[in-house]
Amino acid sequence: MAEEEAIAVEEVAGPVPFLKWDQGLFEHVVQGKKFPDEWDAWYPAEGQMTADAPPSYITLFADFFGEGNFHLLATNFMLAILHFYAFHIYQLSPTGMIMIRHFEFICRSQGLEPSVERLRVFY
Repeated sequence: MAEEEAIAVEEVAGPVPFLKWDQGLFEHVVQGKKFPDEWDAWYPAEGQMTADAPPSYITLFADFFGEGNFHLLATNFMLAILHFYAFHIYQLSPTGMIMIRHFEFICRSQGLEPSVERLRVFY
């Protein structure tokens, strides 16, 4: 897990660590996940928040790719979930991403096509 090793974790008061990002780590994720140049991925300036993304840009959290096993382009199932709940990808927490991907993996391992209806039965 070279990606996980490259992430510097700094402890804060309490049990929850936070990631300490820098331009180099951002570029590592962009190159490691093979973001096409036309996506024009960029690292935010110091002090910028997710809501500061310019029009037509979205914010993706690093945990989506590591912990949530998210890959661009997303699966049809992921897009169906976002559409059904009228979410934008940046409104989904990394924990929510993990839940959705886990459900998808379980369905596929059992030979079932994941669907919004099936997800709603279980969650």
